[in-house]
Amino acid sequence: MSSPGVREGDLPREEPAESRAPGAAVRAPGADTAGIIAVAAVASGLIALIVALVAGGAVTVRVIPGLPDAGPLTRWGLPTATAVRDVAAALTVGLLVLGAFLLPLRKGAPGAQALGYVRVAAWPALVWAAAAGAVLVFQLSDVSGLPPGQVVGDQLTSYAVSVAQGIGLLAVILLACGTALLSRTAETAAGTLAPLALAVAGLMPPALTGHSASAGSHELAVTGLALHVLAISLWVGGLAAVTFHGLRAKPAAPAVAAERFSRMALWAYIGVGVGGVASAASRLYAVSDLVTTSYGLLILVKAVLFCALGALGWAHRRRTIPRITEAGGRRLFARLAGVEIAVMSATMGIAAALSRTAPPEQPGTVTEAEAVLGFAVPPPVSVQTLLTLWRPDLFFALVVVVLGGAYAAGVVRLLRRGDSWPWGRTLSWAAGLAVLVAMLLSGVATYSMVTFSMHMVQHMVLSMLVPILLVLGAPVTLALRALHPARIRGDRGPREWLAAFINSGFSTTVTHPAVAAPVFVLSPYVLYFTPLFPALMNDHTGHLLMNVHFLLTGFLYYWIIVGVDPGPRNLPYLLRLVLLLVAMGVHAFFGITIMMQSAPLAMEYYGQFDVPWLDAQGADQYAGGGIAWAVGEVPTGLVMLAMVRQWWVDDERAERRRERHSKRGGSDDADMDAYNAYLAELDRRSKGGA
Repeated sequence: MSSPGVREGDLPREEPAESRAPGAAVRAPGADTAGIIAVAAVASGLIALIVALVAGGAVTVRVIPGLPDAGPLTRWGLPTATAVRDVAAALTVGLLVLGAFLLPLRKGAPGAQALGYVRVAAWPALVWAAAAGAVLVFQLSDVSGLPPGQVVGDQLTSYAVSVAQGIGLLAVILLACGTALLSRTAETAAGTLAPLALAVAGLMPPALTGHSASAGSHELAVTGLALHVLAISLWVGGLAAVTFHGLRAKPAAPAVAAERFSRMALWAYIGVGVGGVASAASRLYAVSDLVTTSYGLLILVKAVLFCALGALGWAHRRRTIPRITEAGGRRLFARLAGVEIAVMSATMGIAAALSRTAPPEQPGTVTEAEAVLGFAVPPPVSVQTLLTLWRPDLFFALVVVVLGGAYAAGVVRLLRRGDSWPWGRTLSWAAGLAVLVAMLLSGVATYSMVTFSMHMVQHMVLSMLVPILLVLGAPVTLALRALHPARIRGDRGPREWLAAFINSGFSTTVTHPAVAAPVFVLSPYVLYFTPLFPALMNDHTGHLLMNVHFLLTGFLYYWIIVGVDPGPRNLPYLLRLVLLLVAMGVHAFFGITIMMQSAPLAMEYYGQFDVPWLDAQGADQYAGGGIAWAVGEVPTGLVMLAMVRQWWVDDERAERRRERHSKRGGSDDADMDAYNAYLAELDRRSKGGA
């Protein structure tokens, strides 16, 4: 089965029959079965889309005479283009994942078949870009109430570069085209990651700029929808790609890809469920909305189909994957996968219709502060409110769960095989995650959106305390020790990919002191003394990225100062001490600079809502500057202690090496030994006439 416009030479070829092992001459189900699955998927998706659009009322709205109306073409075209965009994006991601990760490498490089799938991904990527362009036109038509033909031109250009949703769709078009370009030029294992990274990035703009960004609970809506879209793209696209691969490859070939996809699909299924629940919870205001509104009923239908897909996936894992290399195993796999793909297609059709269905109205009156913050202005700060006013930030909750669970699993694996792991590192990692929870999920996170002083507390702790604790936990060392090597020789598993990333040119660059230190100490000046700060605070995604930036820049900086993990370079301790003192001095001056400001910062953001218990914005900002100036003392002391201990341990190790060398007949000074060996080599060469 080939997509329109796909040349036969682009498809990864099946290996010749002569190369098959004896007894493996089982005829593949072939292109006929693939065509039947494709037709069934398209039919189920279209039927589900049409039924959901009619049931949800998206295409049966009553047109009021005298009011602008985009017309039936837009009412039907927008959800249809959205469905095509989502399916094409999923197919693109699935083919790229198949070529990059699901097929084994050969001597560290992707085989011809894997590269073939990566290159074929260019075609659905182009369909993805075209469908996103159609969504852009229909979306502007829907917003303006004009037929699609009347919005093409300057009006469309203005919408694409000035409105958030238009900018998001324009980004999708550019990222999809970039994915198509890079997928055609990929040659190496690392090269296959570039188009995959662009494709994953292309999934995000609609979730970050759509209606979820304006939902009441920003922390649930935006992250929930983004997680839902990413997980379902990996799941649906991966299954379609693996099924296509299984129908045309030789009998033993699909086993590895199917087994690897089965493990990935389990996590994708969990991600779809978590993201879907979070997204629905942010749009529904009562349990009764599930049965009293069209929006809630469509969510219930999606939930039923989701459970059915879970049952089909379990059947795959228990019945078809263990038998995929048997005589009838692939036919059984193809039949079950065909049903699963058809159900997935119907689910995506309902999802496209759901995006055009009006959600329940929020009860009560939404204040200006609630529209900006996503919640009401909290009461005055107290110990009780800091401990009780928690924010349901799904992104950082998932970060904490994943990092904590992965670290605990690594420690348990080491202990089960009889290896030891320092308890101090585990305690440091746990403390870092606990402080992260306190800063981003408790009342501190709530008040950081309201007052500058509490925001500065959050900033300083995220960039200067949490990274130190996480770095001292040595997560990279634990991962390299706990992860198993790849089972297939010449292939790359998680351990090999991690090692390759650590030794990559990117890691070498970002961990260089000339890069990591300036980014750490200068980024606060760029952030707070430019319009960037109010712009990021006004947008949930921007605020989330700002906190991620604090964590990553702090982690990189302290990784080169007190890190115990293996890295591209090992800095002398004297240089580390100099970098630490310079950074702390610049940070202290940053706090003083804020305290000396004559006018409050970021009034474009803070001026949008009133905090009745806050005396003056200027006084609160002065307190925030004082916090930035004084809070650096604790992290500096902690780093000093860690550095002194590491320095002392390193000297002890060097002394033991010198003693062992001395006992073997060498001197106590390794440098002198090297110099004497150099002189001896020169003498030998001169006597030999060299």
